[in-house]
Amino acid sequence: MKALVLAGGAGSRLRPITHTSAKQLVPVANKPVLFYGLEAIRDAGITEVGIVVGDTAAEIEAAVGDGSAFGLQVTYLPQDAPRGLAHAVLIARGFLGDDDFVMYLGDNFIVGGISGLVERFRTERPAAQIMLTRVSDPRAFGVAELDGQGRVVGLEEKPARPKSDLALVGVYLFSPAVHAAVAALKPSWRDELEITDAIQGLLDRGHRVASTVISGYWKDTGNVTDMLEVNRLVLEGLEPSVRGTVDAASELIGRVVVEEGATVAGSRVVGPAIVGAGSTVRDSYVGPFTSIDRDCTVIGSEIEYSIVLRGASIDGVGRIEVSLIGREAEVTPAPRVPKAHRLVLGDHSKVQISS
Repeated sequence: MKALVLAGGAGSRLRPITHTSAKQLVPVANKPVLFYGLEAIRDAGITEVGIVVGDTAAEIEAAVGDGSAFGLQVTYLPQDAPRGLAHAVLIARGFLGDDDFVMYLGDNFIVGGISGLVERFRTERPAAQIMLTRVSDPRAFGVAELDGQGRVVGLEEKPARPKSDLALVGVYLFSPAVHAAVAALKPSWRDELEITDAIQGLLDRGHRVASTVISGYWKDTGNVTDMLEVNRLVLEGLEPSVRGTVDAASELIGRVVVEEGATVAGSRVVGPAIVGAGSTVRDSYVGPFTSIDRDCTVIGSEIEYSIVLRGASIDGVGRIEVSLIGREAEVTPAPRVPKAHRLVLGDHSKVQISS
């Protein structure tokens, strides 16, 4: 079995962070989301991986390299523009050959990995195997319809009137039968080749499509809210470790990681939290579910349930919560100015001002 990892999306929902960084490389617990997916693929016993890349190809390739750091053999597959998930399968045809494969969206996060799913696929050998989860607004997802026995009978991409609340999760497993279905596709109303249409094509041809309904351990990290939630999930499993410097005036409470070269002085850090290599936390409070990346400074400030990316600085800020702070960003207090009312009043006006 091979793996096809999609890492070519623009990441519009994470802007402005993704104006300067690939969305798959935004870190949670100080590690890019994409790396968690690659490790899950490796742990499932898959070593040959094709990564579909777009405008951020150079950044993805610089981060992943040849894959050897993950125990993988990586082939990069350029895609000229995002043209749908099935288009990624189409351009990867030569790499995939006649092998089974798992398709993994590079900005998705599956707590617990995919080893069990891969093993089930290898045992049961359906033409395709999909993962489903219940969502509050299925109109934003690919949606599956099941019959009374729980069998997949239909799929639709971002339907205006969904037939169920079961959304497709960004991990799919396919046999080579999917290639004929993909080759027969025409662009959808979104002008994309939809993977949901390809899976529907398998059903129409009489192939079996297996499904698993999951709950509570999948996230699409395409927006800030879900990125922070994934950060929380990962930090929940943190093992405390102090390899940096923590002075006697500081207090570490709970599961806290202080990486090598980091300094904590005169501060309280309440875990789960991580302070990255080369970072400095001084006279500050770092609260639970906070990840501070490499070479950051947090001075005279409070921060909780947030992600701080490489090289950012926070100085003299009273309280920051539920935030994603980009690389090399600077956060400081606003200058104090006298309070005043500025008025442009017409003739015969009456104004009441509460002082």
